[in-house]
Amino acid sequence: MSSQATARPFKIPQSVLVVVHTPAREVLLIRRADGGEHWQSVTGSKDREDEAWEATAAREVWEETGIDVQAPGCVLADWYLENVYDIWPQWRHRYAPGVVFNHERIFGLCVPVGTPVVLSPREHVAYQWLPWREAADRCFSASNAEACLLLPRFSGAAAAP
Repeated sequence: MSSQATARPFKIPQSVLVVVHTPAREVLLIRRADGGEHWQSVTGSKDREDEAWEATAAREVWEETGIDVQAPGCVLADWYLENVYDIWPQWRHRYAPGVVFNHERIFGLCVPVGTPVVLSPREHVAYQWLPWREAADRCFSASNAEACLLLPRFSGAAAAP
């Protein structure tokens, strides 16, 4: 088998960040499997350039947590916000040569209290539900912390104060 056949395609520098939360604004954080105390919301890149943002968000939530965004009581909302940030140098090899910036679209996913979480063990090793302010403090990424802090603005009138 040639090295071309086994080479992984470059990652697309367009990703989603999905703040999974309950109506009471308890936020789901997941801890990365690649070491450290890196707690975060669901994140992930598009599989194809033409993949819709919503499709990427739904796929990543399913892959990382086992939550179906179309399940009863779940509401996926595009916040129509994007972050543009430098790709960390240790991860740039995953992208085409010269790619140094990623565009990240932010979503919220409201789920019923008690929604089961099934982690993908190759990506994440633990999860926890935290009040939105505590979740923001726990996130290792500044853009993820900011998204948690925006939750009251985007979570709707039905959410608890």
